[in-house]
Amino acid sequence: MKPLAPQHPIETLYRAGRKTFIELVPDGGARLDALFHTAPALGELAVGVVYGYLHDRPGLDPRLQEAAIFAAIVAAGMVGPPLSVHFKTSLAQGLAPGELTELLLLASAFTGFPRAVATADQLNLLFAGANLPSPPPPTPRAVAVAFCESVRQGHPSFPVDAQARKLLRKPHKLSLHATAADRVMVESYIGQETTPRGTLVVRVDGADVVQVRAYLPAPT
Repeated sequence: MKPLAPQHPIETLYRAGRKTFIELVPDGGARLDALFHTAPALGELAVGVVYGYLHDRPGLDPRLQEAAIFAAIVAAGMVGPPLSVHFKTSLAQGLAPGELTELLLLASAFTGFPRAVATADQLNLLFAGANLPSPPPPTPRAVAVAFCESVRQGHPSFPVDAQARKLLRKPHKLSLHATAADRVMVESYIGQETTPRGTLVVRVDGADVVQVRAYLPAPT
């Protein structure tokens, strides 16, 4: 019996990438088969490199990966399959719809309005197809920023306990980072300190704050 020929690395990457793509996009297998029906070798190369290799690199979190890809797609004017595919994978990886439109606005200043407008036109169809409100609600971070300011002004838009109010009031400096499509982490600092006095996790639903939890560092 002849020994089996060693498997080409791209075949291994393609299988891993295809599996990942199907996990992100429910109809992913059928989409890939249809897209690369005439050029299957191109499909193996593209899916293997993007989803079998680049997707699993640990240097960027999935949300940041998708944000970078989306901005590159806008810059390149790729309003066909790349935009429709990464619209779905961006949502699956935790980007909020409002973050996509915010990325589009930011990219327009560097890529030019014609490409940005072409992308916006296609996004209209993609939002409608996904049954998403158009225009979308503010980004999770924007909702959290407005909430924090309302607490500082003494008129919180969502009830919070004394611990959370203490972390949010001045002179505390706040650093806000969206970590999911419905969640923002708020770190509270005093002066030039590099260790936060505490952290809040703010959950949002559309344009509303629906939960706030405060966490204090363990005493030393």
